[in-house]
Amino acid sequence: MSFTLKPFNNLTPKELYAILKVRIDVFVVEQNCLYHEADDKDQECYHLFKEEDGIIAAYVRILPRGVSYKEASIGRVLVHKDFRGIGLGYEIMERALRFLEEELCETTIKIQAQAHLEKFYGSFGFQAITLPYDDEGIPHVDMIKK
Repeated sequence: MSFTLKPFNNLTPKELYAILKVRIDVFVVEQNCLYHEADDKDQECYHLFKEEDGIIAAYVRILPRGVSYKEASIGRVLVHKDFRGIGLGYEIMERALRFLEEELCETTIKIQAQAHLEKFYGSFGFQAITLPYDDEGIPHVDMIKK
């Protein structure tokens, strides 16, 4: 299992399908949250994922500054249910942050985190900048890393 990092235009149809499938499986079905998964931002993003036997085991979307916020961002962070508990969430976040900081030379990164994951993101240096608020029925906090 190795990590792959690609801009949208370099994704194969098979990779894009697998990415959208796991995002819908986790964020729409598993979390019972109806929202527009295809939000017209993917085309401007980098997609970092780890695949095993055609299944996306872990995934993040890396958003350059100006796509969601004035700062760069990381979103759609997930680990497939069959691969949880082995550290993939930490590993993929470390890789995403390293790419943003070393390759894109970003010094400030903003995320919208599910509130129950505030401690997880805090372990990477993110700090909450809002109180918890409702987003599609799930409590979230905005966080920043400088």
